[in-house]
Amino acid sequence: MHYNHYGREPVLLGVDLLNDPCSSAAELKRRCTAAGLVLSSAVSDGDLASVTAFLGRWRAVVQCSVRTERAALLNVLLAEYASAPRLTDHVGDGWHLHFRDPEVATDRVIAALITVGTALHLTGLGMDRLGVCEADGCSRVYADISRNGRQRFCCPACANRSAVRRHRANRAS
Repeated sequence: MHYNHYGREPVLLGVDLLNDPCSSAAELKRRCTAAGLVLSSAVSDGDLASVTAFLGRWRAVVQCSVRTERAALLNVLLAEYASAPRLTDHVGDGWHLHFRDPEVATDRVIAALITVGTALHLTGLGMDRLGVCEADGCSRVYADISRNGRQRFCCPACANRSAVRRHRANRAS
């Protein structure tokens, strides 16, 4: 995966994996590959369990609305999963940065990708560009990649349902 300066793809992978958990190691590999992550080793059931546990910790970052606390939570994950950036051309598709040591286990590759991607996303676009859907009854998360930075819902369907509820509540008043 080539990191862009916004961290868009990695943070969207995290959102996707958190909102729709993988049921097998094969599914985790397929979804990571579809997101552009080049995995150099097989994905095991242990990797799936580890990534699932990591995503639970990452959810705390997403749910935190206090900027300094969000940064502190993310810094813990960065210290655990990321390393000094290094240049690599590991698959021959061009030089790019990796924020992990070479030859780390697959679960740590995925965690490093999402953690660093989140840091790049939040510092590039704003510390409030990650959250939990505000629609009643929805607990899905989102990464705000909109131009105006005002996303509050995980998808248009939740935004529309909320708008209809507000409209109906206003008419009933």
